[in-house]
Formats: sequence, C-alpha cells, structure tokens
Amino acid sequence: MALPRSIQTRLLPCARRSPSLGYVPNRAARSLASQQSHAIALVVPEDTTRFFGDVYFASIVAGINDRLEQSDYVLTLMVADHAPQGKMLRYLAGGAVDGVVVVSHHTFDTSLSRIGQMLPMVFGGRSGLQGVDGWVVDVDNVDGAVTATQRLVDRGCTNIATISGPLSMQSALDRVEGWRSTLQEAGLTPGPVIDGDYSVIGGARAARELIETYPEVDGVFVASDLMTSGAMPVFLDRGYAIPDDVKIVGYDDSPAAKSCEVPLTTVRQPSVEMGREMADILLDVLAGNSDRQRTTVLPTRLVERESA
Repeated sequence: MALPRSIQTRLLPCARRSPSLGYVPNRAARSLASQQSHAIALVVPEDTTRFFGDVYFASIVAGINDRLEQSDYVLTLMVADHAPQGKMLRYLAGGAVDGVVVVSHHTFDTSLSRIGQMLPMVFGGRSGLQGVDGWVVDVDNVDGAVTATQRLVDRGCTNIATISGPLSMQSALDRVEGWRSTLQEAGLTPGPVIDGDYSVIGGARAARELIETYPEVDGVFVASDLMTSGAMPVFLDRGYAIPDDVKIVGYDDSPAAKSCEVPLTTVRQPSVEMGREMADILLDVLAGNSDRQRTTVLPTRLVERESA
C-alpha cells in the first residue's frame, strides 16, 4: 500500500524541473546521500551596525560569493554580537554547514576554538588565539603600516600619531607595530596611539582626543578609511589644513577614501581577493585537499592622493 503523499514527500524529496534538462537534483536529497549540507557559514563576531556599515565586509562577501557561484555550495551569513555563543554554536554543530569562514575576530573570542574542533575553519586575518586550528588568509598588515608611515616621514612629518583599530584584534596590533617600527627606524619618537574602533564615530572621537592631547601633530596614520572619514572633518573643523598642517594616510582604499573632504592617500588591501582565497581554500579542504598551506599572505600597496 502506498504511503500518503505527505509522508512520501518528507522521506523522498523529489527533483525539481529544469527548462534545459527536464530536472535538477534536489539539494536536500543530495545532502542526505552525501552527508554534506553543501553550505558554508561566514561568521562575523560583530554587531549588525558594524557589519552593514563597513564596506570591508561587503567586499569579503563579494569575494566569497564569487567563488561559491562556481561550486555546489551556498553561503550562510551569521553575524554575532562579539563571540559566537549558544544557539549559533548549536547550529554549527548540528550539521547545517560543512565549513566556516571567520572574519573580524577578536583575541577574546575563545569560543572559536570549539568551532575549529567541529568543522574546517578559515580565518580572514590572523586570529591571535592560542590553540585554535584553522587556515589563515591575511594581508601583510605590518608592511602596509610601514608603507603608510614611511609616506608621512618622507613628506616631512615629525610628530606622527596613529588612530588604531581595537587592540583586541590582531590586524590592529600589526598596524601599530608597523607604524611604531618605522618611526623608530627614522629616529622619531612615536606619538599617541588612540583606539578608533574601526568605525566612523570612533575615528571622530579619536581625532578629538588626539588634538586635545597632542596638538603639535603633523602626521596621522589612520588604520582604516572608515575611521578617517570620521577623523578628517574634526581636523578641518579645528582649523588644521590638510595636507599643509597635518598629513593623513588611511588604510583599505575603500570608497570612503574617495569621498573624504580631501581625497585620501591610503593603503589598498585586496579584500575581494581575500574573500575569494578564503572560499577557495575551504572548498579545497572540503574536497579532501588538506595539504593547502596554512597561511596565505596577500600584498598591500600605497594609493597616492591629496591628503599626504
């Protein structure tokens, strides 16, 4: 006796029709057969305001999606307010995805070690976490900061500060390291390091603090273009002419670099390429090629405009 249609549908997912071939395999049926979900998760330990307000993330998603379009996999986006917890970890452990890409992680995100024990994981940027297993795709943040700071030195600046990202993030620490080492090599005393939180509001706040505590500043390396778009109006409002009184170099070469009041000299990091490379590594690992090198570092380059 035949089962009722509703039960048949649950037990045996049927194929969907295709204009060219007559049918396409049903993803759920294929997943049951292969024990794979054919989905990967992009985990972003940030709040949604930060995620949707920073074009860096859009570039990363574009790069990942570009690579996945050539595969059988789909992308699941998971934005967590700080470290992944509770239901997100349960979801990842439940077989809904086959692998994970993590970007914008902090050194206190210790729950990432649990994800690495469950699934193949690729980091966008060095994690700075001990005992967390995964592949890494990064840009040379130290060298990028060296290039930015050297530009300020070459342009005659002697009182050079930096507006950094959160110092709980390895990318921010690396950029501070490159800034500081360049000034020491040039025989200059480093100015203040002020955390601008990789945000527009944080960049404006940091600029106000910098002017109040270090008014003689004549050069600033700002560790993201988004922070620069907040900082630059503060300098202009306080009477600093750019680049005559203070020269500014940013980081990212995002659309914000061109929309600043003074077109921004900045360090380009290849965010779209990072997304492609992260997806490519994860797809290779899921296909059984676990011999991929553990760390891939992409180069940066200076884009010269009017701010420095």
